[in-house]
Amino acid sequence: MGIKKIRFFSILIALLISGFAATSLIGYYVARDSMTDQIEETTLPLTSDNIYSEIQRDLLNPIFISSLMAQDTFVRDWTIAGEVDETAIIRYLGEIQKRYGAVTSFFVSEKTKNYYHPDGIIKKVSIDDPQDLWYFRVRNLNEDYEVNVDTDTADKNSINIFINYRVYDYSRRFIGVTGVGLAVSSVKQMISSYQTRYGREVYFINSEGFVTLNSSDNSIPYNIRQKEGIKHIATQILTSPGYTGTYEKNGRTVFLNSRIVPEFNWYLIVEQLEDDAGKRIQKTLFINIGISLFISLIILFFAFLTIRGYQRRLEEMASTDELTGAANRQVFDMIFDQILKTSRRRREPMSIIICDLDNFKAINDEYGHQAGDFALKSFADTVREESRSSDVLCRWGGDEFLLLLADCDVQQAQLVAEKIRNKVESHSISYKNREIHLTISIGLSELDKRDDSDSLFKRADDALYVAKEKGRNRVEKL
Repeated sequence: MGIKKIRFFSILIALLISGFAATSLIGYYVARDSMTDQIEETTLPLTSDNIYSEIQRDLLNPIFISSLMAQDTFVRDWTIAGEVDETAIIRYLGEIQKRYGAVTSFFVSEKTKNYYHPDGIIKKVSIDDPQDLWYFRVRNLNEDYEVNVDTDTADKNSINIFINYRVYDYSRRFIGVTGVGLAVSSVKQMISSYQTRYGREVYFINSEGFVTLNSSDNSIPYNIRQKEGIKHIATQILTSPGYTGTYEKNGRTVFLNSRIVPEFNWYLIVEQLEDDAGKRIQKTLFINIGISLFISLIILFFAFLTIRGYQRRLEEMASTDELTGAANRQVFDMIFDQILKTSRRRREPMSIIICDLDNFKAINDEYGHQAGDFALKSFADTVREESRSSDVLCRWGGDEFLLLLADCDVQQAQLVAEKIRNKVESHSISYKNREIHLTISIGLSELDKRDDSDSLFKRADDALYVAKEKGRNRVEKL
C-alpha cells in the first residue's frame, strides 16, 4: 500500500471517527442538558410544590389551631378575669389536645407566669431558667408566632415542634402565649414518607442554614455550610426565596431546589441524585460510539475493496491492452529487461516469438472493425491457452503480438509457436452467425551472448518477414 493510499485512509478514518464522535457527543450533551433542564426547571420544582402543599396541609394546621386558641374569647376572657378557675383552662387545653391530636397544648400567662397544661400547672416560667427562654423570646417578637423545635416542658425526654402564638387582650396588650406541639418523630415520619414517595431527599433549614427538620437519616450535617458541595452555594440558598441548582457529591451530580416556607421562616430543601436516566444517556453514548466505530470499519473495509478494485483496474488499464488483456509495450519493456538480466545471471535460455495475423486488413474490410477486434481478442486468448503461465504476451501494435518465453530455447519456442499456429488455423471464430478464419505468420529467435534487446527483436522480426515472404501461415526462426 503506497504512502498516498495510507494517507488517504488515515484522513478517511479521521473524518469518519470525528464525524460519528461529534454526532454522538452532540446528541449526548443535548440529551443530558435536556434532562438537566427538565429536572431543574420542571421535575424538582414540581416536587417541591407538591411537598409544600402537603406541608401546608400537615404542618400548617397546628399554626391554624394555635391562631384559633390565641383568638379564642374564652382564653382571653379567662386571663383578663384573673385566671380564677385554673381547671377551666386545663380542661380547655385538654379538649384542644384531644380534638386535634396534638402531642401537647399549653398556655403561659404573662401576669402570673403560670405554665398551664392539660395535666395542670406545670411550673412558673422564669427568665433565669434556660428552658424558659423561649417564652421571653416570643414575648418580644414582632411577629404573632414562631415555630420552634424544643424539649417539652412537661416531658423532658420528648422533643417537639411548638407553635408559640402570642395572645392579646381586646386592647392589643400582650397577655400570654398559647399553642400546640407536634412530636418531632411524627414529622420525621412525614418527611420520610415524602422521600419515599418522590424519591428525593427532603429536609428543612432555618435562615442561618441550620437543619431544623429531616428524616431519621443522620447523614445530613447540622449546618448546610458544613455539607460538602452544598457549602459553596449555601449563601445563594439562604439569600433567595427560591433557588435551583446543582452540586457534586461523591462524583455524582445532585440537583437541588429550595423555597422558603414563610409560615415557619424555614427553607424547604429538596434534593435529587442524578438518576438512571443520566446513566442510560451515558450508556447510549458508548453504544453509539461503538456502533459508529463498527460502521466506520465496515465503510473503511468496503472503501478499501472499492479503491483496491479501482486501483487494480487503473493498473490494468495502464499496463495492459484494453481490448486483448495483453501487456502493453511500456510494461513489456520493463518485464523484458528483468527477464533478460535474470537469463544472463542464471545462464538460462530465453526466446521471443513475434506473431502477425495474415491479411488482417481484409478481415476488417469484409466483416467490419468490431469483428476485427473480436478476432484479435480471440487470438490473444488462444496464445494464452497454448503458452505457459510464465510466458508474457504483449500486443506490439495493430495485429502484431509478441510472446516472451523465459528459460526456453529455440527448439521449445518453435514447438510452442507451431501449437499456436495450428490452433489458430484449425479453429474458426464465430461472430454474429458468421465464421471468420484466421492464419498467422510467426518469427522467433533465441537470445545469444552477442545479443542485446534490439538485435534479438530484429532477428525475430526478420524471421517473421521471411515467413510472410514464404507464403504466410508458417513459423520461421533466425
